[in-house]
Amino acid sequence: MQPIHSDPSSGLHRLQIWETPLLRHGSSVLEAFAWEEVMCRRVGEGHLPVAHIWRHPDAFVAGLRDRRLPEAVEAMERMRGRGTAVCVRPSGGAAVPLHPGVVNVSLILPNPGRAINIHDDFREMASLIAESLTPWSTKAQTGEIEGAFCPGDYDVSVGGLKFCGIAQRRQAKAYIITAFIIVEGNGDKLAADVRKFYQDAAGDLKEGYPDVRPGTMASLQELAGVPSAAAYTASLVRTLRNRYPLAETGRVLSLDRETVRQTAEQMKLRYD
Repeated sequence: MQPIHSDPSSGLHRLQIWETPLLRHGSSVLEAFAWEEVMCRRVGEGHLPVAHIWRHPDAFVAGLRDRRLPEAVEAMERMRGRGTAVCVRPSGGAAVPLHPGVVNVSLILPNPGRAINIHDDFREMASLIAESLTPWSTKAQTGEIEGAFCPGDYDVSVGGLKFCGIAQRRQAKAYIITAFIIVEGNGDKLAADVRKFYQDAAGDLKEGYPDVRPGTMASLQELAGVPSAAAYTASLVRTLRNRYPLAETGRVLSLDRETVRQTAEQMKLRYD
């Protein structure tokens, strides 16, 4: 495990911060990813880089490899039948459950030279997340937490318990670094939900999917006494504004609703 150090020397000098209001219960979670997909194209065409912050009240986001499990479709349909919004996301990573206490943040960045250093970008995202935690804790570390859901080299944790995972999505001229941050709730409960999904989706398979175990996940509420998703989000926005003094929050980011809807439909056909 490695401590996380702030690195304000990244090439990102200007960006626009956009916080989507908490999505409605029953709303499509795929449309949040479609919004970012469309905005990523805009950034590739010259729009300012964007930091997008959003939450969903009840959703389950599966990874591309999860979708290939023998009974994944049936497992996802059962969740939809219980009223949970479900989608397969285009970025990397594995299954993640969402509720109002889980904050999603994406950095949508240009890539005109088509030369991405993913490790630098993952470290930058991890340091943003850790710096935003400093009003409550300075003990965030990075490194894979064995047995956690959505495992990766840049898991962010406190005391060996993961609260954040980071993934990426590339387009031709821009890309997205995205993270989920568990701020409120019970980490073991979320891990149990993901473990149940894999048990249902795997069928007779005994391997080839994450082995999600108890005692590996926790919320920032549990780990550091962070009072709410709103409090952490406010700290995250302050961190972005402090690190990137030219960050803009005044302009409304509006994309054509029909374009986002059509993109969501295309993504559903391709990935679901």
